[in-house]
Amino acid sequence: MGREMRVKKTAAGQPASPAAPLAGYAEYLRDAGVMEIWGPESFRWAGMKQRGEAYPGLGDVHTLDALRDFIGDCKRCKLCNGRTNIVFGAGNPDAKLVFVGEGPGRDEDIKGEPFVGRAGQLLTDIIEKGMKLERSGVYIANVVKCRPPENRNPEEGEIAACEPFLKKQLQLIAPKFICTLGKFATQTLLKTKEPISLLRGNWREYEGIRLIPTFHPAYLLRNPGDKKLVWADVQKLMAEYNGED
Repeated sequence: MGREMRVKKTAAGQPASPAAPLAGYAEYLRDAGVMEIWGPESFRWAGMKQRGEAYPGLGDVHTLDALRDFIGDCKRCKLCNGRTNIVFGAGNPDAKLVFVGEGPGRDEDIKGEPFVGRAGQLLTDIIEKGMKLERSGVYIANVVKCRPPENRNPEEGEIAACEPFLKKQLQLIAPKFICTLGKFATQTLLKTKEPISLLRGNWREYEGIRLIPTFHPAYLLRNPGDKKLVWADVQKLMAEYNGED
């Protein structure tokens, strides 16, 4: 995470108060080598956020392949310490529909592909048997791209470190629809703390893209009785999807 932050002091030995506004101070810290700042609202580089850029150079990335190269052997959060592979995303780069999940599990970490385990097979069934689409025709990504240890929930700092890459993926794909799978994907994109049980099945919007949340396939493996709720959500989605030109 960059080198240790050192605070300038005045001649009297007191910490200097930055004269520039917060954005300018963030730039000063960046130039000093501080790579990340965590705080309320997962604050990250106010100056860069004003330019729509979470990491230097991200705004100059214009393809998914270039974005994967930009991420590189990512060490921007502690999830890098236990991963086998970065799970970037997979599917049609011009997809009309993007599914967004939480994060890779063990099978995904090994293969480097999203949703390839039991939950992935259920998602494939939803797409191909329920929606009558080809899995290769949609795009599938996750909020975090490295597996959390023991499949624990991703932490706020980990989400904040990885979210700019998900946002960039969605900008580059520019889908008509997003289907968020589960609590973390839904709450991250919608910036809400509402429970998924209340959010699912209700149309929302993410940066001009229509978004519908539903339960995560892993949840359905533990609670098969709720598959009927997901089927209702899928029907809502497909009614709009098929009505698009």
